[in-house]
Amino acid sequence: MQDKSKKFLLGVDLGTSATKADLYDSTGNLLSEGRTEVPLYHPQPDTVEQDMQDFYQSAAVAIRQCMGACNVDPAAIAGLAFDSQMAGIGAVDEDFRPAMRFDSWLDARCKPFIAEMERRCGARVTELTGCAPTLDHGPKMLWWANERPADYARIAKFLTPSAYVAGRVVGLRADEAFMDTTFLHFTGVADAVAGAWSAELCDTLEIDGRRLPRIVEPWTVVGELTPEAARDFGLAPGTPVAAGCGDTAAGALGAGVVRPGMLLDTAGTASVLACCTDRFVADLDHRALIIMRSVVPGVWNPLAYVGGGGLAVQWFCRSFAADGSKDGGADAFFASVTDAPPACGGLLFSPHLGGRVCPAAPGMRGAWLGFSWGHTRNDFFRAILESIAYEYAWYLRILRGLAPELDLVEARVIGGGARSEAWNQIKADVLSVPYQRLVRKECGTWGSALVAGKACGLITDLAEAATVLNPLEGKALPPNPALRQTYDAALDRYLSWQHKLEAGYANA
Repeated sequence: MQDKSKKFLLGVDLGTSATKADLYDSTGNLLSEGRTEVPLYHPQPDTVEQDMQDFYQSAAVAIRQCMGACNVDPAAIAGLAFDSQMAGIGAVDEDFRPAMRFDSWLDARCKPFIAEMERRCGARVTELTGCAPTLDHGPKMLWWANERPADYARIAKFLTPSAYVAGRVVGLRADEAFMDTTFLHFTGVADAVAGAWSAELCDTLEIDGRRLPRIVEPWTVVGELTPEAARDFGLAPGTPVAAGCGDTAAGALGAGVVRPGMLLDTAGTASVLACCTDRFVADLDHRALIIMRSVVPGVWNPLAYVGGGGLAVQWFCRSFAADGSKDGGADAFFASVTDAPPACGGLLFSPHLGGRVCPAAPGMRGAWLGFSWGHTRNDFFRAILESIAYEYAWYLRILRGLAPELDLVEARVIGGGARSEAWNQIKADVLSVPYQRLVRKECGTWGSALVAGKACGLITDLAEAATVLNPLEGKALPPNPALRQTYDAALDRYLSWQHKLEAGYANA
């Protein structure tokens, strides 16, 4: 018989390609899980969309799977929180119905408006939001206003997938729509330090502030599960629902990356490297780092990412598997990584197959450079893995310039790519930072569960809970000092070629 006093937390990750739901007890033990795919739509070149309703339906399917796999009474769930992909934007009409398809972070239609934002106030956007104009909310909102005026006229509020699903399950009105603070850097029109919308940026960019939602903290209780949503999700009416947060913020919290000097490598669809600092410092010179608010008060996460870095690995494995298998070649390729030498005999890969995110160069595409007849398929695959490490090393060079006092102590790695010890070792060697895997493999949903716990009062100190309730898997992989000179030279070559490629694509 279930202990009536025991409470549980539900965390749901609304990802790019899948929705995940995990149920935890209050000490962090994973009890059950649910997974379901979410479709991406590519109606034309540069266009990547998702259906807002799919986020709701996929959450319902994943949560029902999760609850069906355990014997927990739904009434014992103390709180629920959603996290979601961050740089894309959706919208609702006056009745809180989707007013447009979700404009994905992979969608590049807004490229002309990135340039327009840059021309009008690029430095000021970077200074206030912590993120230079790129493929994110600001240019996307401008695209809808200028290119789809009929759709734009129906928009009452722009909002993220996590805010849409949370708002719908508690029955919010459009004027109650919200965005939590972890998304502010991607908006293009926020004062991140103040945690508020910037009237200055809205006026300069002619973005209608009336279409922006209220700003809340991630642990804000936005409402309780309605009877209708409770039926859809297989949960109890009245369950408290937190505002939630962005997926990278949830992953950092769930991984215990909450102290200055710690790094988080999210080796997923996007390849994201985030750090912990105790102050906001915008990257005005390089415009590569994005400064995200942590879920933990007073903590910031400088980060940068390769859009589709994990997709590049998947693409290679699908396209060049020896047996022609659609997805079965990945294990064999990862097993062969050590058959290729460090730095791949001069072979370099540029991983920006869908354009570079920051500094924004959406016209860039992938490239292999410096190969000869002596290079093998293993070299080409290792070059992809090393390219992500070189991108990360560049981010850290910039970070050390902004915060020279910061002591980088450890990188914790999550996501599907974390399973490859060889890839983790490459990153450790290139970055000269120890790499640590976690016993907990799904940190995003655990981060959301922690947010739910804070919202319902089960958790008081998020940083303490994230640290105590997160065991490490074995010892960290130390960097190999014998490879430092090799990889430093390769990094310099890589960055030199990135400048040449950016210029070449800009002039194409």
